[in-house]
Amino acid sequence: MPDESPVDKERYQASMSRLGDVFRSINDTANEVSTWRCPYKNAQDRCTAKFGCRNQNRANPDEELFICIGSDKLDYRSAWEV
Repeated sequence: MPDESPVDKERYQASMSRLGDVFRSINDTANEVSTWRCPYKNAQDRCTAKFGCRNQNRANPDEELFICIGSDKLDYRSAWEV
């Protein structure tokens, strides 16, 4: 049988506020990192882009993602092939 006790609105709001803070922090970090790290580079430095980029090391076994050889100190956006 489900618990039919009323929702504690203050506790609920505090919970939602904490959750909002967590997501804001994640968003702030993602925005900062996106200014210097290519958004297509995964944690293993593999390129997940579905388009060509001069920072892709294409000398790798078939069916593997290309290794990203781009520097995180460069503006990666100019490397994308249109």
